[in-house]
Amino acid sequence: MQIVNVKEAGIINVEKMLRKPAFDEVELNPKIREANEKLFGRDMTAAEIVDMIVNEVRADGDRAVIKYTKLIDHTEFTAADFLVTDDEYEAAYQGADKSIIASLRQAAANVRQYHQEQKPNSWMTYRGQGSILGQSVIPLDRVGIYVPGGTAAYPSSVIMNAVPASVAGVKEIIMMVPPKDGKINPYVLIAAKETGVSKIFKIGGAQAVAAMAFGTETIPRVDKITGPGNIFVTLAKKAVYGHCDIDMLAGPSEILIVADKTADPVYTAADMLSQAEHDTLASSIVITDSRELAEQVAQEAETQLQRLPRQEIARASLEKNGLIIVAEDIMQAMELANVSAPEHMEILTEQPFQLLPYVRHAGAVFLGAYSPEPLGDYFAGPNHVLPTGGTARYYSVLNVETFMKRTSLISYTQPELSRVSEDVIRLAEAEGLQAHANAIRIRAY
Repeated sequence: MQIVNVKEAGIINVEKMLRKPAFDEVELNPKIREANEKLFGRDMTAAEIVDMIVNEVRADGDRAVIKYTKLIDHTEFTAADFLVTDDEYEAAYQGADKSIIASLRQAAANVRQYHQEQKPNSWMTYRGQGSILGQSVIPLDRVGIYVPGGTAAYPSSVIMNAVPASVAGVKEIIMMVPPKDGKINPYVLIAAKETGVSKIFKIGGAQAVAAMAFGTETIPRVDKITGPGNIFVTLAKKAVYGHCDIDMLAGPSEILIVADKTADPVYTAADMLSQAEHDTLASSIVITDSRELAEQVAQEAETQLQRLPRQEIARASLEKNGLIIVAEDIMQAMELANVSAPEHMEILTEQPFQLLPYVRHAGAVFLGAYSPEPLGDYFAGPNHVLPTGGTARYYSVLNVETFMKRTSLISYTQPELSRVSEDVIRLAEAEGLQAHANAIRIRAY
């Protein structure tokens, strides 16, 4: 893992290291490209593969979904096999560890309580001469949530997507999960059942996103798609945006830790590895004003790495995307952290709350040694579906309002319309829209 000194490397070069590539700049690794060439008969970019799948699902519906589920997930389904049955839910509960179910329920309760406090209200206000203006906040009718199921299972992602949708009042929540050997992890099924998911389909990848966006003979069309996925899922969400809404374009997991000399190198290294084990594209960065801490963290990360079951993935992640930066002072560290705009930002300093006002771009902020990132991933209550790839500059964390829309309300009385009519007519005629002006004029006099 690389240690870079800002004074030696130069601030411009360090900022370049911290900026993430755009989604359409991501290159598939050679092994994946080789596998895709075998699947599709030719070498294709991720965007080309996604466009092919999305267009085919849009045109052929269930038939295309069946084709790509067999081709990519090696699972032979008919359309009747897509939907998770009551027997599958029952089997999940029967085989599950009761203590894990209890923890899932408590996590869901924490997430629900937090998100209930976010819920916006409709409102109306009176203006001059009896006129009324307002805003109606309305839940979406049907949403689709995507839950990854590749190298690991994520019941926590079910909770983080389904609970705010439920709190918002969404009528129907459907869920897509890629099957593994034709099945779905039991804790994913249990989390869905506990959080109000209406239907679960055993479909993954770009074909799942396209099916939700356009609808098929079996799968209902949704108003919005939320939830993280791999590069193919992300590009599919980008491709269908406009046919339905999406939450964000989410990329690989990220953590950036701002640490001073008081930070514990054991904690700091552990938190880096908590993201590195997600996948080989994950990003783990420490920015510190202490060269001594930088060296201790690098050494400790290597020590802890030896004990990880997912050591191969975590090591590849650190070798490619792991970085420790030695800043000239802690304020420069904060400036560089904002350049990165990370998904997760930890502040491991003597007085972390003193640095909070300087955070401008982050999906979530974890303050102090006893607020590690996994606490937010699983249990604390705030959502863990966060902007990645530097998009925290303009995206927000998934929240209740993600699943709602706002409608303006306008009710004027005739006296109030007459009072403002000349202004409205004048503006309409300035734009050359005479019919607009006439619609006001015939009412106002």
